[in-house]
Amino acid sequence: MKHDRILLEHGSGGLLSNELVTETFLPHLKNPCLDRLEDSAVFNLNGKRYCFTTDSYVVNPIFFPGGDIGSLAVHGTINDLAVAGGRPLFLSAAFILEEGFPMNDLERIVKSLGRAAADAGVFIATGDTKVVPRGAADGMFINTAGIGEIRYPAPLAVGSIRPGDAILVSGFIGDHGAAILASREELTLSTALKSDSAPLNGLVESLLEASPRVHAMRDATRGGLGGILAEIAARSGFEMTMEEKDIPLRDEVRGICEIMGIEAIFLANEGKLVLFCPEEDAPQVLKAMKSHPLGKDGAVIGRVLEHGPGRLVLNNAFGGSREIDLPTGELVPRIC
Repeated sequence: MKHDRILLEHGSGGLLSNELVTETFLPHLKNPCLDRLEDSAVFNLNGKRYCFTTDSYVVNPIFFPGGDIGSLAVHGTINDLAVAGGRPLFLSAAFILEEGFPMNDLERIVKSLGRAAADAGVFIATGDTKVVPRGAADGMFINTAGIGEIRYPAPLAVGSIRPGDAILVSGFIGDHGAAILASREELTLSTALKSDSAPLNGLVESLLEASPRVHAMRDATRGGLGGILAEIAARSGFEMTMEEKDIPLRDEVRGICEIMGIEAIFLANEGKLVLFCPEEDAPQVLKAMKSHPLGKDGAVIGRVLEHGPGRLVLNNAFGGSREIDLPTGELVPRIC
């Protein structure tokens, strides 16, 4: 269905987001870098390969358990570079501030952003600040861009995925989305659930050292694990299966999903990646994953089949299965 107005769902990472990109943006902006539709553009310069990405952050609330909009902006940009195989070099940070925003909160966020960049070993090389009148923005938005150098010899892309590939995830899913939901709804939990927001560049380096045949990686942000894999399955043309029993999920996240009536596989993550590699390489990749603090709860959750059509199938513990489509509706607006 063609919409004549932008809906919140267009920013969800689901079906309408996909349609917005393919039907509105790509026809007018087509070029070899953009057409790959990966988390980062990849290009050659003076005999070296680089990756380039940009993102905007509108998360609500701007302070949440486990992070804030400043650290999130750094982590999200670094992760898009990392899953392209890039070693992050430089970031930009542009702030859109609403008139009346508390100066103490701004300083707190800038400090957090700077600390996150330093911890990940990357520079904030340039930036910008704009102020808009009261009511023209909800406090603060941040736009970032990042450049990284790619040293991994094989291209990490959906087009590199092959039948028989194992599918791995680096840890518990849905923590970020559940933490934001719990904060907004003021849900009382038995334990302190936090966002998983974290820079994945160190973990990715160890995974790429473990195998020369990693085919693809993606960070499972908007749309969650289910949305990312459904999109990849459709684009690859291969059928992919996930085993529900093997997907790492915290009891607290499962409980929030039951209360809110949503599926955990569609909740956003900000510190988890999905990886495709040949099945015979999966044991050493998983070992490297579990040896890193950000991958210690990693697991093999599925595989790529040899036959089509391109779709994602979730197998449950009782022998049943169902097809997973790109999510519709806006599960959690302003999640990142």
